[in-house]
Amino acid sequence: MSGMPFKIKDCAHECGSECGDNLMACPTYSELPQPLQEVCQTKLFLLQYLHGIPLSDIGMPQYSQKINRNMKSIKNRNLIYQADEEIFIHILANTEDIRDFYIPIEPCLFGNIEALMETVEHRLVDFVDELAGVNDAIERVNVILKIVDKLVTVKKGRNRKTGFSGEGKESGAEAETNAKKGGRSLVSLLSRGSNNNKIVIDTVQYQAVRYALKRKLLGMGILDPVIRDSNIEDISCSGVGNIFVEHKVFGGLRTGISFDNESDLDKYVVQLADGIKHPVTFKNPVVDATLQDGSRINLVYGAEISKRGSNFTIRKFSGVPISILELVGWNSLSFEMAAYLSIMFQENMNCFISGETASGKTTLMNALTTFISPESKIVSIEDTPELQVPHPNWIRGCTRESGKSAEGSGVTMFDLLKAALRQRPNYIIIGEIRGAEGAIAFQAMQTGHACMSTFHASTVTKLIQRLTGNPICIPKTYVDNLNLVVIAQQVRLPNGSLARRVTSINEIVGYDSVNDAFSFMEVFRWKPVDDSFDARGASQSHLLEEKVATRRGIPYEKRQQIYSLLKQRTEVLRRIYEQKITGFYELYAVLSKAYREGYFR
Repeated sequence: MSGMPFKIKDCAHECGSECGDNLMACPTYSELPQPLQEVCQTKLFLLQYLHGIPLSDIGMPQYSQKINRNMKSIKNRNLIYQADEEIFIHILANTEDIRDFYIPIEPCLFGNIEALMETVEHRLVDFVDELAGVNDAIERVNVILKIVDKLVTVKKGRNRKTGFSGEGKESGAEAETNAKKGGRSLVSLLSRGSNNNKIVIDTVQYQAVRYALKRKLLGMGILDPVIRDSNIEDISCSGVGNIFVEHKVFGGLRTGISFDNESDLDKYVVQLADGIKHPVTFKNPVVDATLQDGSRINLVYGAEISKRGSNFTIRKFSGVPISILELVGWNSLSFEMAAYLSIMFQENMNCFISGETASGKTTLMNALTTFISPESKIVSIEDTPELQVPHPNWIRGCTRESGKSAEGSGVTMFDLLKAALRQRPNYIIIGEIRGAEGAIAFQAMQTGHACMSTFHASTVTKLIQRLTGNPICIPKTYVDNLNLVVIAQQVRLPNGSLARRVTSINEIVGYDSVNDAFSFMEVFRWKPVDDSFDARGASQSHLLEEKVATRRGIPYEKRQQIYSLLKQRTEVLRRIYEQKITGFYELYAVLSKAYREGYFR
């Protein structure tokens, strides 16, 4: 990887056979702290990486199998964590830039892996019959890995010049020399004869081959380690140069992955687009699509419209959504705010979660779905599938671009929303309102369908302006069908770090046609001075007193009793959190049980 902040030495050339298969004999091993020694015993490539980096200059990295948000405060970072079973990540302070380095450590970093992979792939041709009829991609890879086990012999020691050796009349070095002179190649040497003529490699190379095959056949090439790291939120390639990522704990980072020229970058973008079956061309240079894992990708092809070369941005999909109590634990909102919202969603209030780009709107909307009554039928409508709803009775609708199907007909959010009105849902969730579908959403609210959506606006006033202006054009008299507006923003904390906060929860009261003005009240507000929340309107809530209390049969003169429900709900959520039940699906299961037994009504 040319984007590395330092040159990595190959310990095979530094220490020879001493660091061949028995990497624990490497002098670096004895210097490692015990946690790193233990993991290096099975992940030999990690020790090889540690041997190859300038430890005398950067210092010994701290090792952690998992990372947590408390590590965000670490200064002069130098730590390694395990991203998954095969990948480690090195976070290293960057003294010349605000973005620290993010360096993926993969099994295929060393060992002349390109030549070895070429040899293995040529030998796989002899076993093509074993792949006949195997159509599933994962199953095919498993079959190929079993074939690789037949092809190779793992031995100690390794050839210092070639990185691997083979049984035959020529050594690996002689074969490479002959190949350059036009003679027999190493590939032809190892391919001839019986299947007993195996490729001899060491343990590090064995791990590298298996990993490289999986990365090539199932993954995304050089981006695979970043995609597989669940701590990454966004991946950004701005053109020729380094790739950047947004990390959930460490923020913006510069990766050790880079493209050195436009040709390599264009080639990768074309392969990436072909792999997701959305090819890019000079005629169609911009593509929006979804990766197999649900991540959202935008591709722009060619220097003609992207002057620094092709570019792409990947918004990572989280396998398990963040729960509302995890957000409370990170101080994105308070227990009382969560309790208030739980009451509102239980009573099928219409809600927009509004904010700027990357403010956490979709994360918050996913988290809030656990508060919708478990018996509800939910219909979601999206152009890019990002929503994750825990309810079993969930219809998930996605738009389709014109020409992307055999019929060639497109399906818009407007079409899906009209269909949703015939499906008798208790809640309609719209990924984002941008245009004509907004009018249908408010028509749905008029007919009693509860709706939730995200919206791009930083304040309630701007939200109303966008709703009532082009291209959405909601009649002003319809706006009060929207009950709640939750504003989410990325803010600067008192300590200088960035974080996502629910900066306000607002109730829409009504529209004054005489004065042509909208009235709304701020129930909760984030206080930037001390990073806390002010429940300024929680004791005089219009929705709690005028709507929720009435629905629950509380007499008007006793409507203040509704605040005891808010207090009780706050305590229930606090106790659940203290019992460490914070996972998205675990929390939904507990709340569903509480609904059944009457404790959450």
